[in-house]
Amino acid sequence: MSKNSTIEHKGVVAEIKSGAILVDLIVQSACAACHAKSVCGIDSSLKTIEVKTDKKLFSIGENVKVIMQSSLGMKALFLGYVLPFIIVVTTLLVLTSLNVSEGLSGLISILILAPYYLILYFFRDKIKREFNFDIEKI
Repeated sequence: MSKNSTIEHKGVVAEIKSGAILVDLIVQSACAACHAKSVCGIDSSLKTIEVKTDKKLFSIGENVKVIMQSSLGMKALFLGYVLPFIIVVTTLLVLTSLNVSEGLSGLISILILAPYYLILYFFRDKIKREFNFDIEKI
C-alpha cells in the first residue's frame, strides 16, 4: 500500500456552513449484494461527515466524493479497536498474575475501557483536527 492511497466514499451534501460542508454518506455493509440481506438485519446506515473547506462550489443535495488518506483510516482503527483491545488484554493478564480472582479481573478489564473512551471524548476536538477530509464533485 502506497503512502498516497486514499479511501473514497460517495455522498450527498446535506448542509453548507461557514468553513465546512456536512456530507451524508450511505455506508453499506460488505454483504450488500447478498440475496438474504433483508432477512439478515445487517443493512446500510447513514453517516454524516463534516468536511472543512472554504470552497463555495457545492450546493445542498449535490452528489460528491469524500476522500481521506488511508493512513488516517488505520489511525482510527487503532484508536477505536486495537488500542482498547490491548488495554483490556494487558489489564486482564496483569490482574490474573497478581492472583486477583478471574471474575474480578474480567470485570476490571472491561471497566478500564470507560476511562479510555472518556479520555478520547475529552480529546475529541484535537483528534478531529487530525482527521481531514477532502471533497470533490462527481
